[in-house]
Amino acid sequence: MTDDRPRLLIVEDDLGLQKQLRWCFDEYQAWLAATRTEALALLRRFEPAVVLQDLGLPPDPAGVSEGLRTLQEILQAAPHVKVIVVTGNGDQNSAVKAVGLGATDFCHKPVEPQTLKLIVARAFRMHALEEQNRQLQRQASSSLAGVIATDQGMLKVCRMVEKVAPTDVSVLILGESGTGKELLAHAVHELSTRKAGRFVAINCAAIPEQLLESELFGHEKGAFTGAVKQTLGKVEMAEGGTLFLDEIGDMPAPLQAKLLRFLQDRVIERVGGRKSIPVDVRVICATNQDLQLLIGQQRFRQDLYYRISPVTIQVPPLRDRGSGVVVLAQAILQRIAAESGSKLRGMSDDALAAVQSYAWPGNVRELENKLRAAVIMAEGQLIHAADLGLNTPLTTPQQLNLAEVRLQAERQALVQALALAQNNVSRAAELLGVSRPTMYDLLARCGVRASNAEDP
Repeated sequence: MTDDRPRLLIVEDDLGLQKQLRWCFDEYQAWLAATRTEALALLRRFEPAVVLQDLGLPPDPAGVSEGLRTLQEILQAAPHVKVIVVTGNGDQNSAVKAVGLGATDFCHKPVEPQTLKLIVARAFRMHALEEQNRQLQRQASSSLAGVIATDQGMLKVCRMVEKVAPTDVSVLILGESGTGKELLAHAVHELSTRKAGRFVAINCAAIPEQLLESELFGHEKGAFTGAVKQTLGKVEMAEGGTLFLDEIGDMPAPLQAKLLRFLQDRVIERVGGRKSIPVDVRVICATNQDLQLLIGQQRFRQDLYYRISPVTIQVPPLRDRGSGVVVLAQAILQRIAAESGSKLRGMSDDALAAVQSYAWPGNVRELENKLRAAVIMAEGQLIHAADLGLNTPLTTPQQLNLAEVRLQAERQALVQALALAQNNVSRAAELLGVSRPTMYDLLARCGVRASNAEDP
């Protein structure tokens, strides 16, 4: 029979304490080790989520050198395990050093069983949440390199990208600044039959109007002052690949007409040239502007809009991605920490709450910038809310207890059903699809009163 209890490794050389701790943690699968060698062997064999470790281990039971070495080797072998160290009474320096090396928490001898049980239970919850986030990140990556998607809005976007990528149709990506539109355009290219070709991007808002035409279509030698040689434009450079026109809503009206001609005929003329040059490229456009509004203001051509938008992908802002923002933040933090060589292990509860509650007007770009700054400002192995510098009131972390979430959902459904049924319990039960006895049980369990209830 499979034992599904959480796995705990206890590293303690005192036989009396071993017995006490085994009894204290009888709700867990617990293994006992008295030395560093035994601890590492059990760690590799059983892969516990949490390790409770005394710092005073043989051959240095009166000191902490062996205990600290054991801690380091445990974390090297299993970086995601949560280690709680036990130190001598008043030995604050050793506890701080252990936390600096990566321990999750510490407690002093003599150990108070109830307090220790709370610390261990908290470590198991932290490990479970982090493992859940790692699984979500692995599931979310799928075939879209670099795209993290866990909420329904972004999952829908990913499905659209996967469907449209193998075709050769033009794509319009809409979304606020910083939502990752260019990343999605890259994903379309990488999943297409043109992935062996070049992905060429140009920002239509970043180049002066008088230079944009030359940037797009190229120019011949002598076409204008300073044109000392023939130069290919971005369109020709993308031959056989993908051309990404970012901020298409800022393209000047005269160039809109020339782009429309290219999309219709698939030929270009360089500035100062007379020769028609056929070009085979796929065009992906993006903008953070409302193109329909610009069309109404006669600032964007309607016929061009129809040419660039056979498929339109709307990217949700970060504030609408629910708990996906936390998963994304942790994935970005892991990448930044790896790039910078930082030993950061994640974010504290108050930091996670701040990330979840902040509106993120700058979207993913702002999130990444805040995390880069936090990696620099963080003093320990966790990023705290103060390190992020977010101007938002802190809230408690999102409730993750399934029983409590279920109770709240049932309570809300009961209140709504009773309101629709005008407090008639029988009718409310019919709306909810339950029997009247079940309805009364639900009312009692959820603490909801059906005032002035009248049953026929």
